[in-house]
Order: sequence, then C-alpha cells, then structure tokens
Amino acid sequence: MAVIGAGSAGFSAAIAAADLGAKVALVGHGTIGGTCVNVGCVPSKTLIRAAEAVHGGLAAARFPGLGGAVQMDDWSVLAASKDDLVTTLRQKKYVDLLPAYDGVSYIEGKARFADGALIVGDAPMKVGKVILAMGAHAAVPPIPGMDSVPYLTSTSALALDRLPKSLLVIGGGVIGVELGQMFSRLGVDVTICCRSRLLPEMDPEVSAALKNYLEAEGVRVCAGVGYQRIAQTQSGVELTCEGHCDTVAAEQVLIATGRRPNSDGLGLEERGIVLARNGGIVVDDHLETSVPGIYAAGDVTGRDQFVYMAAYGAKLAARNAVTGNQYRYDNSSMPSVVFTDPQVASAGLTETTARAQGLDIKVSLLPLDAVPRALAARDTRGLIKLIADKANDRLLGGQIMAPEGADSIQTLVLAIKHGMTTLELGATIFPYLTTVEGLKLAAQTFDKDVAKLSCCAG
Repeated sequence: MAVIGAGSAGFSAAIAAADLGAKVALVGHGTIGGTCVNVGCVPSKTLIRAAEAVHGGLAAARFPGLGGAVQMDDWSVLAASKDDLVTTLRQKKYVDLLPAYDGVSYIEGKARFADGALIVGDAPMKVGKVILAMGAHAAVPPIPGMDSVPYLTSTSALALDRLPKSLLVIGGGVIGVELGQMFSRLGVDVTICCRSRLLPEMDPEVSAALKNYLEAEGVRVCAGVGYQRIAQTQSGVELTCEGHCDTVAAEQVLIATGRRPNSDGLGLEERGIVLARNGGIVVDDHLETSVPGIYAAGDVTGRDQFVYMAAYGAKLAARNAVTGNQYRYDNSSMPSVVFTDPQVASAGLTETTARAQGLDIKVSLLPLDAVPRALAARDTRGLIKLIADKANDRLLGGQIMAPEGADSIQTLVLAIKHGMTTLELGATIFPYLTTVEGLKLAAQTFDKDVAKLSCCAG
C-alpha cells in the first residue's frame, strides 16, 4: 500500500494498515506532520491561550475587589516558545513513531499519477492499494486587486516576526474569528470583514452573540458585505466594500476564507478520480474514490476539515483497503469546536440544517446566565441550544457557547450517538457548578422553567 501525505491522516492510515500486516510506503513531501502540528491547531491554540491570559488580567475586574493587568512584553519570546512546542510535538508524535512500525517505510518525494501508474519523484512505484491524504491549503478569494497585494494566511500570520499595529481579517469562519480575537487581545487593532455572518455554519443566535462579544472587546466586525476591490497603500492595504463598511484600511491583511484541498497537479482526474467543485476528492461511505483500490481521507476530501476527523477517516480507509470495505464513515455526531472566548462547540444538526431537511423538531435555548457555573464565575457570556425530534424526543444536535464549552460538547456527542432523549438527558445526574451541567438544564427547558428550580433540584 502507498499512503500519499505524511500529516495526521497519512500517519493514521499508515499505522492502521501496518497493524493489519500491510507493507506500507508512506510518501511525504515537505515538513513531516502536516498542517495541525506545524502550522494549524498546535501553534494557534497555544497562542490563543496566551492571549486569553492577557485578557484574563483585564477581565479579573469583574470580581469585586480584584484589579490588575497582564501585558505581552515580547512577541518574539512568545513566538519562540510556540515554535519549541511545535518542534517537540512533531518529533515525538511523528518522526519518532516511524521506527516503531516495521511495516512502514517513509519516502520523501512528490507523488503524482501518470499513464495509469503512481510516480514518486521520477520513478514509478509498484503498489497495490493507494490512500490519498495530501491535506489542504489556504484558499484565496477572487477579490479584484488581490494578486498585487501582499497578504497573510493562517500559516504566515502565526510566523510573524513582529505584530502589525492593525490587521484586516477577510473571512468570518473559524480561522478568522479565532485569530482575529487572538491578535486583538495581543494589542493589534483588528477588523473582521465577511460576506455572510460570523460562523455561518452555526445557528444565527450564536453568530449574533459572538459578534457582540468581539465588538465589546474592541474588534470591529463588518458582516454581510461585498468585496469590491483591495489595493496596497503607502501605509498598508485598503479594502473597498459594498455594504455598511465602505472602506477598511489596515497595516496588513489576513486571508481566512477557508481551505482548498491539495488535489491540483497530481494527475488525479486523468487517472479517473472524480473531484468535487471545491477540489475535494469524491469518496463513498467507505472512503473509496471513483477508482477501485484508491481511497482518500482527511482535508483532501474537502469535508469535515478537522484533524480528528482526518485521522478517523484515514484509519477506516486503511482498514477497508486491507480487509475489504467493511467500515462506513459516520459523521452524524461529529463534534466541532471554535476556540474563541467564549468557545463555540457543536455536535449533530443545527436548527437551520434540521429544518432544511424537513424534520419536525423542537428547540431549547438556554442563556448562560441560567447556569450556576457561569454565575459563580461572573461570566455569563454564551448560550446552550438543543435540537430534538418532536415525535420521539430524541436529541438531534446542539451548540454550546461558553468559556468552557469545548470540554462540555463530548457529553452531547455521546447523548446523540446513543440515541438519548431530552427527557433522559434532563434526568441524568450532573455535577453542580460545572459548565456541562448546562446541558441538563437545557434539556429540562424543553418542558419546564428551570429558573423555578432550586439548586440541583431537577
């Protein structure tokens, strides 16, 4: 078997196949480890945590009798610590793993298909099954003038030698809001511009609340605008918009409009592999492409672009390639997390998606000021929303927006996966003064007014 790509999906596929006795050629090109550990999850989340610490000093004043402030003294030192963490994890979780698997041979080289064969470097490789796991890269929107403007992507933004005084973020998705808030908290004047609303994959209540919270911290949000043109100026860049934000100027611009699969220039379509409009490799429920024996997993498929889903899909692809198509990809209870503050976590269907599917649903919406943990922490930013089937009361999905929402979502994942009803979730014992207790209260809100309950009485 050949596994093309040495990121999280590639390693997951190679290890799973080797465990089943396959002989694997793991083909990598560039820095080993892929996006997450090198330029994505790991570096961004450690810097986001640092920015939270800075903000926490200012926010401490919400407690009577407390004051003080924390500031960033040296960006270069902070950035260097981020690089050290990346280097350590890349070595420990990728490079050092290779010798542990006798069935895996790592090959550095660029892969492509030509004349029906897999070519690595300049030489054809005799191989049985193939798993494509090449990942994705930052997508650049077709804004007039973009070709002549120096811009940052999430990769280069996390590698800045110095912070700009002002930053224009184009895109209000996960990357845009995470990095926008992070840079703002580190002292950068940030404006976020987006054509739709913030986090358009979430329900409108979440988008509206996040916009309010970001603006309260000083981030300017221009949502629902059209991009007319962008140009370089003497002091930086200038974006001309159609909408309530006519012109936005900043020292630098960060493009955060999603990621495009790394499927170009590899001869995939010539090999007969079908691609979607977004460049993603089309696969079936077994992760097999339109060509029998060739599978694809991770960001290169253009869907569910989370590192844990890449690893999960790649493992299934490897098992199917080795043992026959026995395993089906299931993302019905997939969790997603946005590491803003408050965090935004989701699982299952949103209300918007459920209604678009024609489902007869009921909805519970609980403001965070109804959760005792939030009151004790004196931070009631957020909400909890649950969606359930009206006929059988089964949970279909939900969203948690809370400072500690990310660590609470897995309870909802398990509830959805195992078919729990709102009545069962509301009757489950939860520890008091935790954020996750809000799920119980949200479930009870379907049938009762939880404001009329004493502590833990539900």
